[in-house]
This record gives sequence, structure tokens and C-alpha cells, in this order.
Amino acid sequence: MKEIRILWTDDEIDLLKPHIIFLEQKGYKIDTSTNGSDAIELVKNNSYDIIFLDENMPGLSGLETLSKIKAITPIVPVIMITKSEEENIMDEAIGSKINDYLIKPVNPHQILLAIKKNIDKDRLITQKTTSAYQSAFSRLGMEINDSLSYEDWIEVYKKLTYWELELSVSQDSTMDEVLRMQLNEANNSFAKFIKRNYTEWFKTDNNDKPLISPNLMKETVFPILKENKKVVFLLMDNLRFDQWKGIEPLLSQYYKLESEGLYYSILPTSTQYSRNSIFSGLMPSEINKLYPELWKNDDEEGGKNMYEEEMLKSLMKRYNISGGMHYEKITDIKYCKKITDNINSVLNNNLVAIVVNFVDALSHARTDQKMIREMANTTSAYRAITKSWFEFSPLFEMLKAFAEKDITLIITTDHGSIQVSDPVKIIGDRATTTNLRYKQGRNLNYNKKHVIEILNPPDAYLPKTNISSTYVFAHGTDFFAYPNNYNHYVKYYRDTFQHGGVSMQEMIIPLITLKSKGK
Repeated sequence: MKEIRILWTDDEIDLLKPHIIFLEQKGYKIDTSTNGSDAIELVKNNSYDIIFLDENMPGLSGLETLSKIKAITPIVPVIMITKSEEENIMDEAIGSKINDYLIKPVNPHQILLAIKKNIDKDRLITQKTTSAYQSAFSRLGMEINDSLSYEDWIEVYKKLTYWELELSVSQDSTMDEVLRMQLNEANNSFAKFIKRNYTEWFKTDNNDKPLISPNLMKETVFPILKENKKVVFLLMDNLRFDQWKGIEPLLSQYYKLESEGLYYSILPTSTQYSRNSIFSGLMPSEINKLYPELWKNDDEEGGKNMYEEEMLKSLMKRYNISGGMHYEKITDIKYCKKITDNINSVLNNNLVAIVVNFVDALSHARTDQKMIREMANTTSAYRAITKSWFEFSPLFEMLKAFAEKDITLIITTDHGSIQVSDPVKIIGDRATTTNLRYKQGRNLNYNKKHVIEILNPPDAYLPKTNISSTYVFAHGTDFFAYPNNYNHYVKYYRDTFQHGGVSMQEMIIPLITLKSKGK
């Protein structure tokens, strides 16, 4: 372990000799000074890991010394030691960015604790996190093997996401590969679960089924509206559960968390299918049948999500939901400001439905633009970029404005995404869909071991473009690649974030209910 070097400045440093000997016996290297001027010179000429600074010294005061030290080395933690607990001194010290303070007389164990809090904290957290995941690894493995229900898989995914987030802030990367292998193992088992159970969810006599896309509005939003309460329904396209956990602390300053749930996206996990299903309250084949003018198949030209507002109005009418609805699809984030500026007018409606495409756009930009691809080269980096964007976005400002009103905020998504790495060869005709995670068409040629098939689309309420249409889905980290120009295709799409297929990250997605704290 790197030797930790400490500077301790106190005009009575001789009286602290026992403390210094104690720390030296613990392996720390201690430099000392008796005044602020000497301390500043030592800081100029040496590199320190932490500085202890007496507040009350002759000559330069502790606060004056602190200011000059921070100008030289702003990052090194400084612990102020003071005889006084006067509020103005503490306010000034904290405002000058001290990392901690201690009240005299101090004992060696207080000093040791301050060192560990400010220097060894990351190392100690890393050790504890690594050890805790090692202990949880076997239990998680058994849970993956024993997961028989959709509730089991929600709990497994929550736990794996928890460890992914914990290990991502660790300084030790030794467990990253272990977690990656466990995630792959879980997704392989999850794919088998979906293969066995997905079409069973649509049988009328089956009550053992999860909340899925077409039931989302009816089960979560409409009950609140029927109580004549206002709901802001925010759908952030392509938002994964781990990305939600990244932005949650930002919103917790303004909203109370009422529930943090997960629900299942329908297949394919793509915007055309899952989002249209949410706003219509129908499965894709039902939309195609009842509203043929609003549905476009994969092989048809034109936008596939052009009629969400019309679908939602029709859904509200079917369930006798009154109170008005304001719908906004935000493809340019600056339009959030328009809503913020007109918030009172917008809230004349009981339901405000907002779709934001940024996360999905980031996913596609990461595929197409080299710079963003390099910035978001891991799930951790992708998550960090999402959080950073959200923190400084007009969307966050808009949600702060809504927090001043008496509303319920529901944040959800239509599907998630997964970082793909393993190509699977498939052959189809010109009418075959272009999505990398699912294919719909006729005469598809593939290795059955590597896909999930839906040979009879009506079983999954999926439309057929012709009588022999079938659907196949990639699972885990697989993605479909054509044999033509195979190597170029694989190199271009490997490690990109894709959706449309079967994985926990794509299908098990956040459903968050928040209550504004109000004025």
C-alpha cells in the first residue's frame, strides 16, 4: 500500500508528540510545523495526502493558512482543529472547503478516524463491497437457478443491479468480470424463462402474469385520475433500471418516493411495439386490427409512433377517464422550457403525458458517433452520461417546477437496452426487419439454438405482414448479423447498446411513483 504522508501544523506541536508517535507506529509519515508560513512552504515543496491545521495560531491564522494552502493544492483534504465551536468560525471554515473539523483536545484515535474517513474511505469501502459481493455470489447463483416466476426475476434483477452499482464505484476491478459472468448466466436463464412462459401470459385463464405494457395506464395512472388527482406521466424512452437509480438522488430533493417498481415490456422490446402498446392499452396485433390507419408494420415507410396522442385519448375514453389530457413528445429538449413557462395552463388538465427521447437518442448516437462511443464504452459510463445530462437538462428544471405543484409524478419507460457483444448469423429476404435484436419476416434462416422463436405470431398478439411471417429474438448479449460483409458489420455494432430482444435489461423496466413535496 502507498505510504500516506501527513502534514500537521500546530503552534503547540511539541505537546502532540505522543499522537505523532502513535500515527508513525501505524505506518504514516508525519511532517510537522508550528506556524502557517512554514506550513505553506512545506505544501509548496512536498506532496501530502492529508493536512491537519490548527485554527488558532500566532501570525497567520488557521483560516488564512487554509486559504493559501487551497490555492496551492485544492484537492488535498484539510482537517481543521480548533478550541472554539463558535458558529461563525465553523461557517467560514466549512465555506473555505475544509473536509472535516475536530475540537481540542483531540486523542490519537480521533486523528486516526479522520485519516480513514478522508483517505482510506475508498479503499475500505472497496474491500467491504468486494467481500460482500463474494458472500452474496453463491446465494445469487442459487436464486438464478431457482427463479420460476416473473416476481423471482424482478428480485434477481434488482439484486444484480444493486451489485453492479456498488462495484462500479469500487477501486478494485477484480470482481467486474465475475459480475459480468453472473449477469450473462442470469440472462441465459431468463431467456429460457421467457421462452417457456411469454405466450402463456396472454391466455385468458392465466392469472399468474406480470404487469405488461398494454396494462400500464389502466393499472397505474387511471386509478389516480379517478380520484380527481393530477398526474404527470413521464416516459423516458429506453431508460434502464440502473439509469433510473443514477438520477433518483437528484429527484429525491424535490419528490417523495411512493413506490419503486418494475414491470415487463412486451416483445419486441422496441419503441414501435412497446410504446404504442402503452398508449393504446392494446397489444400490437389488436392495434393493427382496430386502428389500421394508426399502425405501420416494420416493412412500411413512415414513422411508427406518430399517433400516440390519438391512441391515449381513445384509451381514456374507453375507461371513462375525464379531466382532460395534455400530451407532449419532446424530441428537442429545449421544449421542456415551453412546458415550464406554461405550467399552470398545462395543469388545467388532470393528465400530463410527456415522452422524452433523449436516452434512446444517446443510445443511437453512441452507435453512430465515434466520440460518444468512446465516452460511453461501458454500462457504467453510459449510466454516468445519462445522469450528467439529466442533472443539467431543461427536463430536470421542468420536473423541479412540477414539484412545486400538487401532482403525482410517474416515471417509466417503454423498454430498456443491453450492450451487445456476440454476433449470431441470420439470413432473410429484403422485407426482413433491420433491428439487430429481433427479426420479423419469412424464410428466415438461423441456428435455432441461438434464438427465441415465435413461429405463430398471434400467440403473442403480434401482427403478421404475410401468412408465413415469424419472429425471432436475440437474447443475452447476442445481436443478429448478416453473412454479407459480416466482419465489418460485427466490428461496427459490437459493444453498442441495442434493444428489441430478450434480456432483463430490456424487458424488466422501471415504474416509479413520486409525490411532489409542494410549496
